Amino acid sequence: MAAAEPEEPAVPEEEPEPDPEAEPELELSAELRSRRSAEARRLVLSPRRLSGPLPAGLSQWFPALELLDVSGTGLAELGGGLLALPRLHTLLAKNNRLGGPGSLPKGLGQAPLGRSLRVLNLSGNRFAELPPALLGLKGLQSLSLGGNRLHGIPPDIQELRSLEFLYLGGNFITSIPPELANLPSLSYLVLCDNKIQSIPPQLAQLHSLRSLSLHNNLLTYLPREILNLVHLEELSLRGNPLVVRFVRDLTYNPPSLQELAGRTIKTRNVPYAPSDLPENLVRYLSLASNCPNPKCGGVYFDSCVRQIKFVDFCGKYRIPLMHYLCSPECSSPCSSASQSSTSQSESDSEDEASVAARRMQKVLLG
Repeated sequence: MAAAEPEEPAVPEEEPEPDPEAEPELELSAELRSRRSAEARRLVLSPRRLSGPLPAGLSQWFPALELLDVSGTGLAELGGGLLALPRLHTLLAKNNRLGGPGSLPKGLGQAPLGRSLRVLNLSGNRFAELPPALLGLKGLQSLSLGGNRLHGIPPDIQELRSLEFLYLGGNFITSIPPELANLPSLSYLVLCDNKIQSIPPQLAQLHSLRSLSLHNNLLTYLPREILNLVHLEELSLRGNPLVVRFVRDLTYNPPSLQELAGRTIKTRNVPYAPSDLPENLVRYLSLASNCPNPKCGGVYFDSCVRQIKFVDFCGKYRIPLMHYLCSPECSSPCSSASQSSTSQSESDSEDEASVAARRMQKVLLG
């Protein structure tokens, strides 16, 4: 019989080398497991270089957590481990790498976290738009997204009905949606260091607003309605073109035949009943705006003269407010009557402004 050939010695399988990018996450998991506490209410992670997400066992290790600070940790996604934290009311995630797909966990608005969260700070990240997932946070009171890459504010921001503080400074925002005025509790609005060119007059509906920061934008005027912000205490306008220049001559589109007919009906008090006119005309007539010139008594619909009026604030600054008149005759210097009207209108504007000045404690222009 032939001798059996000796078996070759088995070669041991090589163990996979540890992934150096995963090591920080493994170290964090081990650290948090060692710090686990059923009673801890605050957790602050020291700056490090993570990529994310946070460990899935976070809600098991810290079930009573109320404040979590992961700022400066380099996270690119937060992960679903946050969703089951039923008491977390403050989440600070500043100066990270959030902003890409999956940065925020899915189902945020429907999770326990979505019901408990009150303060969310995502400033200093890479968001190019306001994440839709945030619009489901119905109880959110403070939202900070400063220093990101936002180019606009979605109209759906009006869904955050509990919002009191909104910080969007240091972005690339060019316009403000009128829907922002539908936030009944908003007290502090920071829109500084953007590229905003105009303020919608609807912002005058923010009756709870106490502080409005608009410095370092591209504003050349403010809407006259801003004088209606009865609780406004601080208005910051420095670094805007309106401080050093203003627009005097603006285009005027002549009224249409429909508008001329509507003006005649309203100024001459022509009686009519809803049954006399088509529904769309009845609705159109209800949209008439009164000319602010007290000597005029006219109305306008779509066609009006936009004019800049300088008004006093705090007895020190004069800033340009947008003023709407029904026709060029209301502002033309060609006749003494119209001069008188204009001067009276300016006086009324300044009277309004002096009332507003008593309410405003700070107007920062310089």
